[in-house]
Amino acid sequence: MKQNTLRNSFTLQGKGLHTGLKLTVTFNPAPENHGYKVQRIDLPGQPIIDAIAENVVETTRGTVLAMGEARCSTIEHAMAALYALGVDNCLLQVDGPEVPILDGSAEIYVENIMRVGIVEQEAEREYFVISKELKVEDEHTGSSLAIEPSDGFGVTATIAFPGKVLSNQTAELTDLQQFTTDIAAARTFCFVREVEMMLAAGLIKGGDLDNAIVIYEQEKTQAELDVLADRIGAAHHDASELGYIQTKPLMWDNEPARHKLLDIIGDMALVGRRIHGHITATRPGHTINNRFARLLRQELNKA
Repeated sequence: MKQNTLRNSFTLQGKGLHTGLKLTVTFNPAPENHGYKVQRIDLPGQPIIDAIAENVVETTRGTVLAMGEARCSTIEHAMAALYALGVDNCLLQVDGPEVPILDGSAEIYVENIMRVGIVEQEAEREYFVISKELKVEDEHTGSSLAIEPSDGFGVTATIAFPGKVLSNQTAELTDLQQFTTDIAAARTFCFVREVEMMLAAGLIKGGDLDNAIVIYEQEKTQAELDVLADRIGAAHHDASELGYIQTKPLMWDNEPARHKLLDIIGDMALVGRRIHGHITATRPGHTINNRFARLLRQELNKA
């Protein structure tokens, strides 16, 4: 197999999830062996950040890359789309500190990658073929990621929450060709209690029901819920009805699990090599995803 890049550039505009800023990101073709890089074109010198696991500096509310003073957050959905569609080399140019959240999924990226097309390059694609089980665990959270040998790339992701609305869900991808139809449109999600904490911390200034599913599982007074709805620009919701709050119906019953699987692919794109192996994830999140990606890079560098 040969390496691939985009046939042409494309540009997307939207707001930043955490900053609320109007942002523009342009996806550009890149030469062979370039990999994924992010360029902050708004900063002096237009610094470039290598999109690799070691350059992840924060994972609390998304994957944040940094090199020196240059930072860029919320990159995981774009990375997932590039990796899943077989784009090996791409330069992302962004005019602010995060990639726009768009609709909270990878679908718009996928649509535009397919629209501009992919072109084969001359250099051979290199693979990281898993030959033994590798695993990371967090005994405090119960999170774990493991990978086993496989002929191709696959992921099984299981999420587990103690609530009544969202408890246990599993999503599986056995072939990256499934990504466009079964995974890309899965939106990010959060709980009402998390929304309150993030708003108090000055985050999610660009968050709304057009780019996230909000899970309402602990009953609040009508007045409390109305105040929260007004802060995120949402319609008022009956406080006695627990469930999902969003403008667009759920794409699948297990959409949250599918989105966690999407995030895993985006974070594994930072390994920097196409992977042959099947990942099994329990309670995944960006923090343990990054630990796992770093472990894979360590193993890759030993080879």
